[in-house]
Amino acid sequence: MKYTLKKFISTVVTLVVVSLCVFLAFNVLPGDPAVRMLGLEASPELIEQTRERMGLNDPLLVRYFRWFFAFLQGDFGTSYSYSVSVASLIVKKIPITLTLGLLAFLFTVLISIPLGILTAKYENGILDRTITVINQVIMAIPPFFSGILITFVFGMIFKLFTPGGFISYTDDFGGFLKYLFFPSLAIALPKVAMTVKMLRGNLIDESGKDYARTAYSRGNNTNGVLYRHVLKNAMIPVITFLGMALADMVAGSIVIEQVFNIPGISRILLSSISNRDYPVVEAIIMGIATIVIVINFLVDVIYRVIDPRISIED
Repeated sequence: MKYTLKKFISTVVTLVVVSLCVFLAFNVLPGDPAVRMLGLEASPELIEQTRERMGLNDPLLVRYFRWFFAFLQGDFGTSYSYSVSVASLIVKKIPITLTLGLLAFLFTVLISIPLGILTAKYENGILDRTITVINQVIMAIPPFFSGILITFVFGMIFKLFTPGGFISYTDDFGGFLKYLFFPSLAIALPKVAMTVKMLRGNLIDESGKDYARTAYSRGNNTNGVLYRHVLKNAMIPVITFLGMALADMVAGSIVIEQVFNIPGISRILLSSISNRDYPVVEAIIMGIATIVIVINFLVDVIYRVIDPRISIED
């Protein structure tokens, strides 16, 4: 309980620091938000009234705390470009980006763990060497380039999907998931390669320890030692990596959305950056940062449950 409480406090502090950095980054930039909202032809009186209504004349820290507590309540402010709430702009896009990241995570788990076990079990065999070479190639290719290759091979050559033919989850959820299959795979491939490499190394290392040799001496066969004793210990650091990978995949979905023309958060983010619509940019960045911070907290807690040896000095 003490470990979880300390991690929770650390998570809250991290969230506050990140929020302060995000807020300051966009509020020290030159330019008047009231002018951006009203246009250059607006009268000075109207601009001043708008500044007062938006609370821009208040001290910086007062504005920060108002913005931060509003964010915690789901109020992300008003878009400068569209004069509507930021939440109404992004609420329909969030499921697309989250689904893309979660599918990529699912593929990573389903593919990497069996492959990691197989490569360790048949160490230095043909399968192990083949997968190792493939892993090295995949890790050297950035996800966006993998997305381009996947689009060319599976979309344009084999016609397994229509590039750019996105299907909304509100129209056809099955078609929506089908279209996200290949973009999710593009995100997952580098993480699969890294997870396989990590799990293979952990399994081989754990198999050489005293407890594994003791298990063999008691008559256990290779599968018995592997699945009953070694795998649990080898998976502990892998779970931590997968947790961080999940957060990275959600954030990395933004790049892949551009490659596959998926109308997720990325489209609003890029247009808002070009239009200097800072409330929208702040909300998206803070949302992604919050997801990353919360996932890392949950991973730390799960890590502690799996391995009670982890402790923090009082």
